[in-house]
Amino acid sequence: MKATLYSKSGEKKSDVTLPAVFDSKIRQDIVQKYFEAEKFVLRQRYSSFDEAGKRHSASGIISHRRHKWKTAYGKGISRAPRKIMWRRGTQFYWIGAEVSSARGGRTIHGPQGLYTGRKINSKEKKIALSSALASTASKDHVLSRYSTIADSPLVPVVMESFPEKTKETIKVLENIYGSTFDKVFKIKKVRAGKGKRRSRKYKENAGLLVVTAKDENVKCAGLEVKKVSELRIRDLYPLGRLVLYTQKSLKELENVA
Repeated sequence: MKATLYSKSGEKKSDVTLPAVFDSKIRQDIVQKYFEAEKFVLRQRYSSFDEAGKRHSASGIISHRRHKWKTAYGKGISRAPRKIMWRRGTQFYWIGAEVSSARGGRTIHGPQGLYTGRKINSKEKKIALSSALASTASKDHVLSRYSTIADSPLVPVVMESFPEKTKETIKVLENIYGSTFDKVFKIKKVRAGKGKRRSRKYKENAGLLVVTAKDENVKCAGLEVKKVSELRIRDLYPLGRLVLYTQKSLKELENVA
């Protein structure tokens, strides 16, 4: 498979042969399987502090013996651990502590921060990544993902190098993508409806993914930049994302297939 190579100024330079990974068979089922398994790998572990709710000098203070000082015998109160707030002679003011029913006490079966990942074969990982990369060069998959794109998009796009300034990058991408330029940069807007009150106030599109080599540094606001070694299925799923590859990144992708 061949693609058009664009220069730093956005002009067509020549044709470039894409690596063999772009000719891979697209397996939607394996990609989806790996995408679901990757959620467990990237899941953020969280748990409560080990000593949370157990840092009071309350446990074992109160006894229920007769004729003893600082005892709860005859008070008509439960045997729950209590901490002393103040005392006047033999009278004490206690507040429940330590137990889960008391304020500031320990939690009941709190999160432990231990999760079991979902296993997936190494061969399936390789097939999934190859399928995801091949979908970026498939016009059918790109059109199926971006329903608002009427014309057949230019996929994949290969650039020799990126301009240094953001203004120049915007002009170059506008010349290359044309009518598809509105899908290139991320757009963040306020959601319509009740979602604004349910912790999902904003909606944001994925935008263009720029894949670079390990020795390239591309910085441009509104674009998602990833090195070949940093690529994950979540960056390319759903299949058919708009991706721009640098010429150096294609050499690193030759070892993926």
